[in-house]
Amino acid sequence: MTQPLVGKQILIVEDEPVFRALLDNYLSSLGARIAVAADGIDALEKMDDFAPDLLICDLAMPRMNGLMLVEQLRNEGIQTPILVISATENMSDIAKALRFGVQDVLLKPIKDLNRLRETVFACLYPNMFNSRVEEEERLFQDWDALASDPQAAAKLLQELQPPVQQVMSHCRINYRQLITLNQPGLVLDIAPLSENDLAFYCLDVTRAGDNGVLAALLLRALFNGLLQEQLSRQHQRLPELGNLLRQVNQLLRQANLSGQFPLMVGYYHSELKNLILVSAGLNATLNTGEHQIQVSNGVPLGTLGNTYLNQISQRCDSWQCQVWGTGGRLRLMLTAE
Repeated sequence: MTQPLVGKQILIVEDEPVFRALLDNYLSSLGARIAVAADGIDALEKMDDFAPDLLICDLAMPRMNGLMLVEQLRNEGIQTPILVISATENMSDIAKALRFGVQDVLLKPIKDLNRLRETVFACLYPNMFNSRVEEEERLFQDWDALASDPQAAAKLLQELQPPVQQVMSHCRINYRQLITLNQPGLVLDIAPLSENDLAFYCLDVTRAGDNGVLAALLLRALFNGLLQEQLSRQHQRLPELGNLLRQVNQLLRQANLSGQFPLMVGYYHSELKNLILVSAGLNATLNTGEHQIQVSNGVPLGTLGNTYLNQISQRCDSWQCQVWGTGGRLRLMLTAE
């Protein structure tokens, strides 16, 4: 299993032993170093020797409850991110916790560990996730309007293209694109999954016309969630991108988006220096400095019920990938810092 929380320290403040153990075991499996406390007083004593990157606390606890703990920490100027997990039905308690500056509140019982994982990531890496969540909400709210207004959909897609240079997950990334002026061609998206890994995809929207643009917007809204879910189910450190593309193919069919959707998906881990590329319909050349590898195109998504993919895996500190299709050419460059 991938361990995206390696190097992070989390203090769990929870008086219920079974739930405390569940949180401890799950977050430890993601690589975090865990300390536990049974109430607020116990937590303050633990923090003399344990400096958490994140504090997870209940509200209803003996001796010192969660609200008193959060208030004391904030009054002392301690700005450690805090995630409240509580069974309370008292909305005034939740409102007080938010006013004291907690990052988020989850209600017990926690039935979806993926939701817990995403919330912990968002608390630890707010700059990585906040803008992304806002984008996804905007896309889903506007979906019907975008489906009936191709020009608005194409304009939104153009606005959502990533900056040509950026740093994420300890990697410096830039790209250059050659497309027909003012026409969607090869659509690129890059996003961090954790502090040490990132994912990207390149979709050629030209073959499917208006459906190609809608497919790109759908993929942008769902891609990270699909990959996070897939990673959480893996027993090895690196993802099976072929399974991810099969999910995407199925989602396109469920959304009644017909056409051909040439797509390339990539994953890079900055600590392992491992790059995975999977193509379903796009040609690419990978250059690592030591090797130049041709990635054959495979079959575009949407063509068949099944997917026929080509995948490569390489260990490298830096690389360049040239991608081309009907919609133009794109050169993506990455260097691990």
